Amino acid sequence: MINGLPRRFRVLMDKKTSVNQDSAQLDVASGPNGECMLVLSGRLDAYTVGPLWSHARDLLIRYSGQPVQVDLAAVAYCDGAGVALLLDLLRQPRDPAAPVALANVPPKVAQLLEPFDAQALAAPPPDRSPPGLRQRLGEGVHDLGRDLYNHVVFVGEATAALFHGLIHPSRVRWKDALRIAQEAGVNALPIVALIAFLMGVILAFQSAVAMKQFGAEIFVANLVALSLFRELGPLMTAILLAGRSASAFAAEIGTMKVNEELNALTTMGLDPVRFLVVTRVMAAVIVAPLLTIFADLVGLMGGALVMMTFDVPLVAFMNQVSQAVSPSDFLGGLFKAAVFGLVIAGVGCLRGLETRTGASAVGVSTTRAVVSAIILIVVLDGLFAVIFFHLGI
Repeated sequence: MINGLPRRFRVLMDKKTSVNQDSAQLDVASGPNGECMLVLSGRLDAYTVGPLWSHARDLLIRYSGQPVQVDLAAVAYCDGAGVALLLDLLRQPRDPAAPVALANVPPKVAQLLEPFDAQALAAPPPDRSPPGLRQRLGEGVHDLGRDLYNHVVFVGEATAALFHGLIHPSRVRWKDALRIAQEAGVNALPIVALIAFLMGVILAFQSAVAMKQFGAEIFVANLVALSLFRELGPLMTAILLAGRSASAFAAEIGTMKVNEELNALTTMGLDPVRFLVVTRVMAAVIVAPLLTIFADLVGLMGGALVMMTFDVPLVAFMNQVSQAVSPSDFLGGLFKAAVFGLVIAGVGCLRGLETRTGASAVGVSTTRAVVSAIILIVVLDGLFAVIFFHLGI
C-alpha cells in the first residue's frame, strides 16, 4: 500500500478502461526503498501521451512528499511528445528531499533526452525588459556600420564582375540582359509617360498662372524644359524604376536565396554576382537614360498643350525650349539617369542577396530595396546639384 492505495494502480490510455496494444500505460508501484515508482510502458507518442499527462502530474502532486522514480524499462516507442512529457515531469517544482528521477532509460530514449536540461527548463525565464536608449543607439550604429560594410563589399564584387564582363563579353548572358531590359524599360513606358505628362502639365499650369500677371507666359517654356531636362526627368524616372525594378530584382534574387538556388549556383561553380547581378546592372544602366529621354519628351508635350491654352503657339514654345536648353543640360540629365540606374540595380540585387530565411524575408528585402534606392537617389541628386553648380554646368 502507498498512502492507502493498492500496491499497483493502473492508468490506461484509451477512452476509459479498454486497452489495446498501441496504448500507453502508467503503473504506480512502491520501490525497494519505499519510493514511489511511476512505471511507463507502451508507446509514448503524440496520440497517447495526452490523457496520460494530466494523470502523471496529479500523481506527482499526490506523492509530493516522497521521492519519485519514473521507470521507462517497458517503453516500446518514444517520440517528441513523449520526451516533452518526461521533461515536464522532471522540471516540476518539488522538495529537494523528494526529487523526480528517471530509471531504466532505454538507449534510444536517452539519446532523445540528451540535448535537454530539465533543471534549465525549470528555471524562471529571464527578465526581458525593453532595451534602454544607449543599447538601442548602439544597436543602430552597429547595424549601420554592418550595412555600410556590406555595401562596400558588394560594390567591390560588382565592379570586378562588371570589368570581367566587359573584358569577356562572350561570358555575359546577353539574352537575359535583354529580357531584363524589356521588363524594366519597355514595360515601364506607360507609367513613365503618364507621370511625365502630368508633371509637365502641372508644372506649366502652375508657372503660367503666376507668369501671366507679368505678361511673361513665354518664359514658362524655359522653366518647364530646364526642370525636366536637369532634375525632374531623371529624378522621377529613377523613383519609378526604384519602385518597379529595384523591388523586382530584390524579390527575384531573394526568392532564389530562400529556395537555396544561390547555393546551387555556387555548388556548380557559378558566381551569383556574375551570373545574376551583372546582367541586371547593365540593363538598368542602359534603360534609365532611354526612359529619361522619353520622359523629357512627354513632359514637354504636356507643357506645350497647357501653353496652347494660354495662347502661346506650339512653334513659339519649341523655339523657346531650343534656346533655353543647352547640350550640357541634356547630357547632364542623362549622366545622372545612368548613375541612378546603377544605384537602383545595385541596391535591388544587394538586398536580394541579403535575404534571410522565413516567410516574410522576401517582403522585407523588397521593402528595404525600394526605401534604400529612393534615399540614395535623393542624396545623389543633391550631390549632383552641388557638383554641377561648382563646375558651371
